[in-house]
Amino acid sequence: MPDRLVVLYRGNRPPATALIERLADTVYATEEELPYLLPGADALLAWVTITPAIREAWPDNPDKAPRWVHAASAGVDSFLFPALVEDPGVVLTNARGVYDQPTAEYVLGLILALAKDFPGTWEHQQRREWRPRPSDSITGRTALVWGTGPIGRAVARLLRAAGMLVRGAGRTARAVDPDFGMIHGPTTLPSALAEADYVVLAAPLTQDTRGMVDASVLAAMKPGARLINVGRGGLVDEQALVDHLAAGRLAGAALDVFGQEPLPTRSPLWDMPGVMISPHTAGETTSEREALIEVFLDNLTRHIEGRPLRNVVDKRRGYVVDVTHPA
Repeated sequence: MPDRLVVLYRGNRPPATALIERLADTVYATEEELPYLLPGADALLAWVTITPAIREAWPDNPDKAPRWVHAASAGVDSFLFPALVEDPGVVLTNARGVYDQPTAEYVLGLILALAKDFPGTWEHQQRREWRPRPSDSITGRTALVWGTGPIGRAVARLLRAAGMLVRGAGRTARAVDPDFGMIHGPTTLPSALAEADYVVLAAPLTQDTRGMVDASVLAAMKPGARLINVGRGGLVDEQALVDHLAAGRLAGAALDVFGQEPLPTRSPLWDMPGVMISPHTAGETTSEREALIEVFLDNLTRHIEGRPLRNVVDKRRGYVVDVTHPA
């Protein structure tokens, strides 16, 4: 049993607290309480993951830092600070697998909403206007999924099932891939961008991917294409995106994540034609909390029994390396 497990929460505690408490000596900490409760803990369950609190509360003395940190999320960018990354004795795990299919469904919904202009239909309904008009078809359209991890693969499979031509983009090119057909590497990325009707961002936020969609990438996209971001806001240069949308070079965008969250009310993205905004909810479902705690409880049991943990993050890369489909 861990000497002490700290659970970082905000608002509501995670489900199954009674079971957690039977397995570990458990204390609960808000972000304000974390600096006082984290030192000396054996393990940390970060039920809140998009926060500077973990970095700020991390003990200066490595001997006082937890040996295992579990993030109740797929993204771990909030955890990639030097003291945690550079300590070889700290194992970081995440909730890989929980968000794959829900996010894929969300992406398909966004593509359909953009192609069929559901927002426009809703506006006409609100004004009681009967305005028949044609819409785009997604069958045969090309989607470039940038990010070849499990979420990107789930997106690719669902878009292919819907009749789209799907390609991937990642660190390593692959001529043949079971989910993407083929994967473009850095050298062929410009040509892939020029052919894609939809560019879907599903990559983790790391030092290598931060700001990867800049003005040059947006300029390389096919005129009239649409950008969908369900990865992290930091992947995109938002000002460059605003400029390209305002110039009419892109037909629109569906954005679930932003560099600053909540998205400031002053952001021009709120009012731009063809732009759909959602509050970082692409992977959220009514059963999300139970799925997240199931992954953690499995790892907690493994931790107690001394067995290998699931979803161990490569802290240098910033994600779990898939040995079957290495990125």
